[in-house]
Amino acid sequence: MISAYIIKIFLPTLVSFFLGIIIASPLISFLRKHELWKKKGVALGLDGNAAPISHALHNDEKKQTPRMGGIVIWASVLATSLIFWFLGRYGEGLSSFDFISRSQTWLPLVAMLGGAIIGLVDDYAVTGGLGSYVGGGLSLKTRILGVALIGLFVGYWFYEKLGSTGIDIPFYGFLHLGVFIIPVIIVTMVAVFSGGIIDGIDGLSGGIMTFVFGAYGIIAILNHQFDIATFCFVTSGAILSFLWFNIPPAKFYMSETGMLALTTSLTVVAFLTKAAPLLLVIAFPLFTASGSAIIQILSKKLRKGKKVFVVAPLHNHFQAKGVPGYAVTMHYWMVSFICAITGVILYIAGK
Repeated sequence: MISAYIIKIFLPTLVSFFLGIIIASPLISFLRKHELWKKKGVALGLDGNAAPISHALHNDEKKQTPRMGGIVIWASVLATSLIFWFLGRYGEGLSSFDFISRSQTWLPLVAMLGGAIIGLVDDYAVTGGLGSYVGGGLSLKTRILGVALIGLFVGYWFYEKLGSTGIDIPFYGFLHLGVFIIPVIIVTMVAVFSGGIIDGIDGLSGGIMTFVFGAYGIIAILNHQFDIATFCFVTSGAILSFLWFNIPPAKFYMSETGMLALTTSLTVVAFLTKAAPLLLVIAFPLFTASGSAIIQILSKKLRKGKKVFVVAPLHNHFQAKGVPGYAVTMHYWMVSFICAITGVILYIAGK
């Protein structure tokens, strides 16, 4: 029985990885042919003021490295899901391999696709030098609104369709929220999305998100939610195929279509596995990115321009201090691994 579940989970993971490898090469050629890279430099920071250090670190328009590499991730996940759905429906004796289910994986797949589409529109605007945001693209308010709408749909589905009325807090128990579960899901999804700014150094976001989804895959196994576990590891496999081409020097960047797909689906997975509060631990590197940016902006506004970091987010601060990008990435991978394991331990201990 255990061996059957192992095959159910890890065979699609392998398929997802190899599909991603197959998809990546022609995608890179397409992106290069159509010059789909950033056209505007990031001359301003998140606070709207001149940011020469950020401009020096994010001179992607000079590197001419294509964006939209995140297509590899969500396309591999969706293709793998459809392949095993088809095999489960029409392949004799293969029904156990179908991991698309209404109660477990339908919602994270929809959230992933919704996030991917919003991100794809933003990436297209960036590569065309369009939009009002720094460097081009959809405004931050527009992207937050899009994520919030996905969160609203997810929250409604949890409350009305799944009958979810609260969250489980480790070492405390069930916290009843009633209809307020909907705004909690919306706020959480926006908060996780904000951590997407960690996608700023070759290989950084891919490695972190691999560990994050892997941790939730383990938690899903502990809950006997094997379809969710399969989804998580299939996503990790897809991220690894992207990472194959994203390690320094990156052949493309994940950009918004990848990060939005991952952060929206991750939020859904966290609530489905009843381990949403552990996002603060498991996805800690994401929150350090958004948190450091918020601290920097508040410090400059409240302390008459004084900064806490040389530049925000935190990973760029380390770069500005002279730490090579590859070293920052490797150290973040290590921290992310420890956070993922710690989160799983806390989940088990807090039951």
